[in-house]
Amino acid sequence: MQKVCASPEDALADLQDGASIAVSGFGTSYGFACSLLVAARDKGVRNLTLVSNGLGAVGQLRGMLLVASGQVSKLIVSFSSRPGMRTPADDLIESGDIEVELVPQGILVERMRAAGAGIPAFYSPVGVGTPIAEGKEVRYFDGKPFILEQALAVDYAFLKAYRGDRLGNVEMRGSSRNFNPAFAKAAKHAIVEVDEVVDVGVIDPERVGLPTILVDRVVQKTVEPDQAQLAPRRPADKPREYFGKPSWTRQEMARKTAALLPAPSFVNLGTGIPTLVSNYIGDRDITLHGENGILGYGRMVHGDEIDHDVFNASGQFVAPMPGVSYFDSVTSFEMARSGKLDAVVLGAYQVDQEGNLANFSLGDARLGGIGGAMDLVAGKRQLIIMMEHRDSKDRAKLVRQAQFPLTGVNCVDVVVTDLAILRRIDGHFVVEEIADGFTFDEIQALTEFELKQLAVSR
Repeated sequence: MQKVCASPEDALADLQDGASIAVSGFGTSYGFACSLLVAARDKGVRNLTLVSNGLGAVGQLRGMLLVASGQVSKLIVSFSSRPGMRTPADDLIESGDIEVELVPQGILVERMRAAGAGIPAFYSPVGVGTPIAEGKEVRYFDGKPFILEQALAVDYAFLKAYRGDRLGNVEMRGSSRNFNPAFAKAAKHAIVEVDEVVDVGVIDPERVGLPTILVDRVVQKTVEPDQAQLAPRRPADKPREYFGKPSWTRQEMARKTAALLPAPSFVNLGTGIPTLVSNYIGDRDITLHGENGILGYGRMVHGDEIDHDVFNASGQFVAPMPGVSYFDSVTSFEMARSGKLDAVVLGAYQVDQEGNLANFSLGDARLGGIGGAMDLVAGKRQLIIMMEHRDSKDRAKLVRQAQFPLTGVNCVDVVVTDLAILRRIDGHFVVEEIADGFTFDEIQALTEFELKQLAVSR
């Protein structure tokens, strides 16, 4: 059984207008089938439905390549846009030229896993009380609401892996397997772009990540990923000023958040500022979890320490710790939704006095990045929010009522800002710590709702 194609173009010979394509890859990082994306662009097929975690940026070899070339009419994604990154997708969505469906990451892979398993629909606790639930059937189980989600099948899956053989057995490395298994199962034609084609028998049977029956075609990559654009470093960490005084820096916020985490524990760190927490865990008994399929990673690494197949859910390269394990995103979100995580740390646009969280969109619910946040909130034991106390326009982020679309309802337990640490106790946010040089009254003046003061340390 010969499944190796001579070229990406040969692998896409039957790709036609109107096809639905699932594109693997996580965040804006490594793991995209760049050669297949370029071949699809050059083939000129149009009216495509693109299913993916995110689109990447303009100029990157990601799903954005097909959007920018005008070949996509519908998106089913976890990220349709990202803060500070204006793309052609934003314009096309706002004008109505591209239809978009934002889907939580865990639900995206579960919908595709269900399609591959012959399951037409399932009930999920994710997104209750948010725009994701609008228009969907809700049923109650054990007194709790669950949303009906439909299975999602596609015509093609463009996948990326380490090695493949003539039979179609495929090996994946590290945390880069993420969406690959679920996408392969949901596709009529699963096409895997590999770094290397090897002889049958070279891949250890225990390392086969996708067996031949789930793979239709294998092709060796012809286009190198644009690794120079992967996981850019953050700009210099300068404190903001309030009342003419410096606040905590992001690094200081990360250090204080790390100190709040229980040990032993399993903890998920969201995108943005929360990723910095991994640099302050040290040798404490805290195991970090990533939605892309990694359990047991440590600090962020650079230069010669980088392994391009070991990254966190933000696409930042990280150090694997002793005892690290890798798996796909379906398994990762099973861990999250089932309550196995002791703490989740997320960023936010707004938190209101009821403990509601808004962190995926600044207004238009079609534009934004849900990522894995809704899944994480649905199964969390403790939710810690890290964010600056005021936004870039000096507006309150701790508000009486959230104005942005909600990610989770009544779910926030602790907030760490660049000015204070606040804990929600008996329905009120209580200030536990204040940045040096500031007073409780000053923190209150920068916050819309009433705070309570319990024990303040400086």
